[in-house]
Amino acid sequence: MTLNIAIIGAGIAGITAARTLAKAGHHVHVFEKSRGAGGRMSTRDSHFGTFDHGAQYFTVRDPRFSLAIQAVPGTTDICRPWSANAVRVLDPLGHVFEAARTTKDAHFVAKPGMNALVRHWAEPLGKAIRYNTQVNRLERGTKGLWTVHADDKNYTGFDHVLLAIPCIQAENLLKASAKDAANAKWLKAMDAVDVAPCWTMMVAFPKATQPNLHIGPQWNAARSIHHRIAWLARESSKPGRGKVERWTVQASSAWSAEHISDPEARVKAKLLRAFAELTGIRAEPTYAEMHRWLYAKTVTPLGVSHQYNPANGLGTCGDWHLGHRVEDAFVSGLELALAVCQSAKRL
Repeated sequence: MTLNIAIIGAGIAGITAARTLAKAGHHVHVFEKSRGAGGRMSTRDSHFGTFDHGAQYFTVRDPRFSLAIQAVPGTTDICRPWSANAVRVLDPLGHVFEAARTTKDAHFVAKPGMNALVRHWAEPLGKAIRYNTQVNRLERGTKGLWTVHADDKNYTGFDHVLLAIPCIQAENLLKASAKDAANAKWLKAMDAVDVAPCWTMMVAFPKATQPNLHIGPQWNAARSIHHRIAWLARESSKPGRGKVERWTVQASSAWSAEHISDPEARVKAKLLRAFAELTGIRAEPTYAEMHRWLYAKTVTPLGVSHQYNPANGLGTCGDWHLGHRVEDAFVSGLELALAVCQSAKRL
């Protein structure tokens, strides 16, 4: 049986689900509130180059993720290894107290920005994706078909609706839309999911360009136990990026939560001071911008790859089901789509 399926969210989970379902012969319609695909694999453009202000890199542990990268035409040209597999760990004064740390996982980035991977995979879907479309409510009619209520208009006639959005947003849509007992169980389980926020700062020093002039530390990425900053990365060290010295700085989850409602200027000033302490870079950046992620890193995942109720056609996927890695989102979207395909075969 061919299904008409609405997917809310065009991050890697939603795009993976949409591609899998479309390949199986189903009709997919993706609704994304932003102007492009990517989700937390987002890239910020500036006059000085790009910033991966969401996910900094990805690993390839799951063989299905590896197969997708190898099999989808053009993907291997986009994905490149990054030397951040030797990450320094810093104390609050910027001293390296753990030497270059080699992990068992290679680190990869997409070029020219992290969002390039998701956007490349989204291309074949074409007009099946509606950007700048905020979904507010779902409604199931007497014939069992769903209507998607969005800001611009209502979209009708869907057999299934799959939510590939952060846990809190999925909860809100389910509470506003679905009242049956099965989804009440979902909501109870989702209450245990804990996703932390993150303030992210992007800074550029255009007078310093690699390889002619290099400022600051000799490392390209570091985890920190500074109470304000958890992660720093030199964007200009990543393959396919520009040469202007640029850094992405991600605040710690605890500090971000404590200051989540603070004015942006105050947060920026505090993170700039901490950045100088950790890197020794005292120069004033020409460019300094902030981004606040309300749902950045999964602390406590749901513990299953997806949720799916074939009786009413609702499903959920996203990294928060399994963890916080890019491939967690991929696996979640893939396994939800495969569950829908199996259910459709039985109809």
